[in-house]
Amino acid sequence: MISLDGKVAAVTGAGSGIGRACAEAMATAGAAVVVNDRDADAAAAVVAAIESAGGRASSFVADVTLPDTANSLVAHATETFGPLSIFHANAGGAQPLPTDETDDEAYRKIMALNLDAVWSGIRAALRVMLPAGGGSIVATSSGAAVGAAYGLAAYGAAKAGVLQLVRSIAVEYGARGIRANAVIPGPIESAALREWLDKLPDGAAAFGAQVPQGRLGRPEEVAAAVVFLASDAASFINGANLPVDGGVTAKLASPSPE
Repeated sequence: MISLDGKVAAVTGAGSGIGRACAEAMATAGAAVVVNDRDADAAAAVVAAIESAGGRASSFVADVTLPDTANSLVAHATETFGPLSIFHANAGGAQPLPTDETDDEAYRKIMALNLDAVWSGIRAALRVMLPAGGGSIVATSSGAAVGAAYGLAAYGAAKAGVLQLVRSIAVEYGARGIRANAVIPGPIESAALREWLDKLPDGAAAFGAQVPQGRLGRPEEVAAAVVFLASDAASFINGANLPVDGGVTAKLASPSPE
């Protein structure tokens, strides 16, 4: 089992879905975890679940798109548990719209959540990790970052920016003990995805059948990859962008004789 004993982690957007699975998995691996979400009840529920399982956690309720959140989140983690050693920039979300119908306000909201907040969080984490001699940064990107999807131009551009940001941090700070990596989730089971899939003519089953593994992924499967990248077991993995998608990004989308 991968160990995060002695580590202090902060996870953004950890009130549900992938973020919750990652926060709980980190706590199970031994880390003290700060659970960030803008939904106070959701954050409290995750903290309660972690503590009931014998782990250590604290909630930090804030919107990551606001200017002061990143520094306050890192400060809270440090004051509560000690110097931050793992930062997981996970918060994000899409607002599917055709590009010509995406006004400036919608565009800025998408970028603020999916790229700007990641930048601010990583910068705040670096300012604590560098004096401490190192740390691990993991960002949640998206399959939309590596392949275009209808209605997701702005979201895909933001998530592609996350991949390049991770590479840049890895190169700029690797010699100073900082590792930065990203996961690229494919279609992962969630309430929001299920609601969308249920509106499709053939539903979730037909959608999942298009995944090479024949099903949707589970949040816990993304969490396993995140915990690995955050841990010392991945000590020489830096600047990597790891798909967790059942083979979706490996599949040729062009017309095929098959």
